[in-house]
Amino acid sequence: MSEEKSFEELFNEEPLKTIRNGEVVTGRVIEVKPGSAYLNIGFKSDGLLTAEEYSRDAVDLTTVLNVDDEVTVKVLRVNEQEGIVTVSHRRVAPVVKGNDTLKEAYENNTPVKAVVSKVVPSKGLSVDVEGTPVFIPASLISDGYEKDLSKYQDMEIEFYVTEYKLDTRRPRIIGNRRQLVQERKASAAEELFTKIAVGDAVEGTVKNITDFGAFVDLGGADGLLHISEMSWGRVENPKKVFTVGQTLRVLIKEINGEKIALSLKFPGENPWKEAETKYAVGNKVSGKVARMTDFGAFIELEPGIDALLHVSQISHSHIAKPSDALKIGQEVETQVVTFNAEDQRISLSMKALEPAPVEAPKAEEAAPAEEVVEIPVVEENVNSMAAAVEGLTVE
Repeated sequence: MSEEKSFEELFNEEPLKTIRNGEVVTGRVIEVKPGSAYLNIGFKSDGLLTAEEYSRDAVDLTTVLNVDDEVTVKVLRVNEQEGIVTVSHRRVAPVVKGNDTLKEAYENNTPVKAVVSKVVPSKGLSVDVEGTPVFIPASLISDGYEKDLSKYQDMEIEFYVTEYKLDTRRPRIIGNRRQLVQERKASAAEELFTKIAVGDAVEGTVKNITDFGAFVDLGGADGLLHISEMSWGRVENPKKVFTVGQTLRVLIKEINGEKIALSLKFPGENPWKEAETKYAVGNKVSGKVARMTDFGAFIELEPGIDALLHVSQISHSHIAKPSDALKIGQEVETQVVTFNAEDQRISLSMKALEPAPVEAPKAEEAAPAEEVVEIPVVEENVNSMAAAVEGLTVE
């Protein structure tokens, strides 16, 4: 048979690939000398590997390489005119080691630890695994949106390798930390729900604060501390009371599926337990004006106990509305007028502590004198009347 290859053999041969500077390839040793070796790298030109590019240490290549050995190398320079491709093993050795670690993690779905070497704002994180770069997109860093990624700089993190492509024109390795975070949270949540029950007091960390409440991380699941459960008293703005990262001892008020309702109103601390004695009818008490309406002011006697001071009970003098006589935050002295333990209502009076004004007695009204009509006496009239009388005859 002719030594020349037939057309069919040439057709069935694997086509020669293109090659670029910086590419990592695997070559087969076809010739080895003390100072250099030639490798078949699947290109029209063989790869030239010198002893200096095999190792940083002085080495005789015939002692470490044999014909048909496979060696992973990095392409340093392609010179098609001279038919020479210069390659290096020492420059790719760390990358190869990292690649092996990442490939194993990818195939076995096991997590990898690495230190964040670079933060790309709004894009993601770059980590280095034994010399091999891995990119973690921003959407795969955590199970929630994170605006500022700078906190991850130089931090050691753990992640899965969910994409491993080195045999493409644009090789890349993608890490996924979100998946690991979700799995561990789910496991922690499952364990948490086996431990807690309604009525338990547990510790948690404030995770987020809103206008209506705060979310507290209980170590596996978040619980909602509603604004109405933050105190026995009134809380106007949760952000002025709590801070993110603050540790709280909270009460498990309700568990509904995966939702947990929390409270800081522990039953043993209910101020109404001793209220009937402290605020009995007739007791003199002081408090602070908490809020006002047109019909009266609500006085905070202590956190959790407000009492109504009706506008008619502010003063003996007429007051149109409470704001005409009182101010928010003003301390006032009052007396308890009514106490309703069942409805938890107390009414107060300020004027009960003031002496009633003394009214001046009203003067008696004189009866009207009878009117006397005086008729003037005129002598001329008298004489005329007398003459008329004398002239009368009796028949």
